[in-house]
Amino acid sequence: MKIGILETGLLNDKLSGSYPAYPIMFEALLNRAGKALSYQSYSVIRGEMPDSVNDCDGWLITGSRHAAYENLPWMLGLQSFIGDIYQARVPLVGICFGHQIIAQALGGEVVKSDKGWGVGVQSYCINKPQPWMQESPQQIRIYAFHQDQVVKLPAQASVYSSSDFCQYAGLIYGDSIITMQAHPEFEEEYELALLKLYGGDVIPSTDADAALEKMEILGEKADTQMLAEWIVAFFVGFNREKV
Repeated sequence: MKIGILETGLLNDKLSGSYPAYPIMFEALLNRAGKALSYQSYSVIRGEMPDSVNDCDGWLITGSRHAAYENLPWMLGLQSFIGDIYQARVPLVGICFGHQIIAQALGGEVVKSDKGWGVGVQSYCINKPQPWMQESPQQIRIYAFHQDQVVKLPAQASVYSSSDFCQYAGLIYGDSIITMQAHPEFEEEYELALLKLYGGDVIPSTDADAALEKMEILGEKADTQMLAEWIVAFFVGFNREKV
């Protein structure tokens, strides 16, 4: 099975020499599930787009420092491609910016939230267990790093995961698209690096320090292995049903 990874964000120059690019992070995440997957990356942010929604068996849109509502030319092309993916019923996963741009492309709304930043280990309720969840816990922990949020759902979307801070943390569109606001692909070391780089500058010190305390002192970690298995089960299960 071939997964097309649509790269919509680049690492900060201060981190790029120490951490892999986002497509590589996602390959490492999905490989945790132990399935025979192959990958093709397209740097959408640099103007590279696939020729067809059928070039891969499934698609994944990464996070980005950009906001979906900037409506840059490459984002407009991506939104059109998202519409084509949805119409063709090819499985699609969106993460953070991917979560937001999919919602916007299909009729939702994304804004810079007046709730501020969601960072560090965040807990989300599983409101609606899905077939691709081998386990269906009441809560899941994921590394988060965002201020923008989806505030209006597309007509096709329903919520499977939420928190008090992020009402629309996990969305499903029929059976062919799943999205997450937080970052299953982040490793603990990278999340810590982001908090230390942006804390007291982009992110208020109080928010960054609280997140660092939870991770470094209290030892809270994300449920990364479970998240990897969920996403891969979604891709595998959907393609198996199409055969």
